[in-house]
Amino acid sequence: MAYATREEQVLVSLKLEAGATVRQAIERSGIPQRFPEIAPAGLTAGIFGRVTPPDTLLRDGDRVEIYRPIAADPKDARHRRVARAKRTRAR
Repeated sequence: MAYATREEQVLVSLKLEAGATVRQAIERSGIPQRFPEIAPAGLTAGIFGRVTPPDTLLRDGDRVEIYRPIAADPKDARHRRVARAKRTRAR
């Protein structure tokens, strides 16, 4: 299990029974209790960087990741940086 904020990264190793799901791994990890800002209902999670539904069955060695909502659209942020750089060079 993996979850990260700007200030902290949390990795939790779990041993789960065969047939366990992403949802069960998240519940057993204790991460949602440690970080109350994680809303279980609207939670986005994945395995090795790929978003998956909560009922996805896990395989041995899977790394479940809990994702935070992005603060800004990456394309918009890049456009703003490019525009700012152009203004700076024009001076």
